[in-house]
Amino acid sequence: MKVKIAYIEEPPFGWADVDHTVTGADIELAETVLRAIGVTRVEHHLTTFAELLPGVENGRWDMNVPLFVTPQRMTRVDFSLPVWAISDGFLVRAGNPMALNSYESLAQRDDARLGIIAGQVQHHAAQKAGVSDDQIVLFDQQAEAIDALLTGKIDAYASTALGNRILADRIGHELAAAVSHPTVNVEGDSSPTGAFSFKQGSHELKDAVNRQLRMYLGSADHRRRMSRFGLTENEIDPVVIG
Repeated sequence: MKVKIAYIEEPPFGWADVDHTVTGADIELAETVLRAIGVTRVEHHLTTFAELLPGVENGRWDMNVPLFVTPQRMTRVDFSLPVWAISDGFLVRAGNPMALNSYESLAQRDDARLGIIAGQVQHHAAQKAGVSDDQIVLFDQQAEAIDALLTGKIDAYASTALGNRILADRIGHELAAAVSHPTVNVEGDSSPTGAFSFKQGSHELKDAVNRQLRMYLGSADHRRRMSRFGLTENEIDPVVIG
């Protein structure tokens, strides 16, 4: 049994090493769960964020790495049980020269520019907090947004707080810093959750994944594997069942 899973380059959730090995917290969880349900071959497909939902809808692959669950996305795909809960944060230049620590603080600076990956939930969160469209710069790839930040084309990059901490470590704290801030998703939940997604009607695969997730999430092995990528009880405990 083969399952094709799509991912995007977004450490610590998924990326390809220099030897082209695909790794990351979401990749590790997917492979562990899929192997446990009898999948003998896991095929990874690198794509852009904008293509995740259309790709699985059209059957180009079988499932997506976890992304935030929203009512709008639920009309297009079927989601698994939640696998993590993560709030937003900014990646800024070292020293945070504009003192940006929330969407609201950025909205108050007419000269501040915020980079966001097109289609991600941070776009709605920023708009809801008062960030104007003129202040928002959309990108297709994370690497483009980081380059824009480091070259001064934008003043902050909005993504997950966890992901930005990993990015700051990789880029170097002499160049960039991660700023965590409280965020509220479109439904008012202070801990937005992410889940695998499938083509609507793919009940066999989704149900098998969910059965394994119910047994596996929060286990010692799950926590150990996720800790290698920086996920802690803060991200895991809110989605552990029972």
